[in-house]
Formats: sequence, C-alpha cells, structure tokens
Amino acid sequence: MFVQFLAAAGVLAALTVVPGPDMAVVTKRAVTSGPRDGLRTAGGITVGLLLWGVLTVAGLAAVLAASAVAYTAVKLAGAAYLVFLGVQALLGSRRGRRGEAAASAPAPVGNPWRTGLVANALNPKIAVFYTGLLPTLAPPGLSPHTGMALLVLLHVVLTAIWLGGYVLLLARARAFFARPAVRRGMDRVTGVVLIGFGLKVAATRS
Repeated sequence: MFVQFLAAAGVLAALTVVPGPDMAVVTKRAVTSGPRDGLRTAGGITVGLLLWGVLTVAGLAAVLAASAVAYTAVKLAGAAYLVFLGVQALLGSRRGRRGEAAASAPAPVGNPWRTGLVANALNPKIAVFYTGLLPTLAPPGLSPHTGMALLVLLHVVLTAIWLGGYVLLLARARAFFARPAVRRGMDRVTGVVLIGFGLKVAATRS
C-alpha cells in the first residue's frame, strides 16, 4: 500500500507542476499586487480543489463528469472567466503606459482569494480528473471513500506547496517585476496566456 501511495504522490506531483490556468492566475495576481495577494489567490485555488474533492467523495462530481450539458455549462463559464481575467490584464498593461507611477503601483482589482476560488471551481476538468484518474491511484486496502479522500488531501497539499513556493520565488525578484516596462510586459504575457487557456478550455471536449 505504501508503494502504491508513493506512486500516486509522484503522479499527482507531476500533474501539479505542469503550467496551467491556476499558475497563470497566480502569476498575474502576484506580479500585479504582490506576494501577499499571490498567496491568497493560491489559497483560493486550494479551497477550490477541496470543494471538488468533497463533491467527488460525495459522488456529485461524477454526475457532472457524466452529464454533457452540465459539463459544457461549467466549462463555458470557466472559459469566460479566464478570458475576462486575461482581458483585464491586457487593459492593465495599456493603462500602465499613462505614467510610471500608474505602472509601478496598480490598483488591485477584485478579491484575490475569490479570484483563485472561482477560477478553480469553474474548471470541470478537475471533476473529470478526480473521478477518472484518482480511483486508479487509490491505495489498495482502503475503502474507496477513504482512498479518494486521502488522495484529494495530498493533491491539495502539493498544490499549496507548489503555488506558495512559486509566489515566494516571484517575491524574491520583486524589484525586477516592479519595473514599469517589465510589469507591462508581464501583464501582456499573462493576459494572452489566460485568454489562450480560456479558449482552449472552451474548445476542449469532455
């Protein structure tokens, strides 16, 4: 059972560090508003994972994963939210051109914790991932609910550590990212990436 758990941890760790919408959202918030808001955004994302985990253990996420209508509705809502965040970042980079002061101290928009939570809660791929992959990784010898709950908690912890460490890494280079030109460039890059992820989510099938 311990070997199976280590194998599951390795798979979850590999999936956690792959760049995706969560990392793009955290990058945008950490660069724009600082490490504190970046950590709060990461906290919202981990709460979103916990929400999906509870739904998975309760069996509700399987209903979403099996329902084309429900899946499409959540998918399009999530895609629209990512595009909205991307457009917001691009508009922020345009406003930054008006003056160095505006670029170096942009006003935070929205609650960072809520931003992370909504971005993750509207990602139906998590439901498919939890209901389709986690059961195959569950350690033998445990009940299905216990095994799934254990893996969900492991995924949440790995995500919190990874995103938290990533935010702290960005904070170490804060002076570099505080430069107006760099800030505008990061806004443009993260804006395009978020819009790209949004369009990709909208185009993918369950």
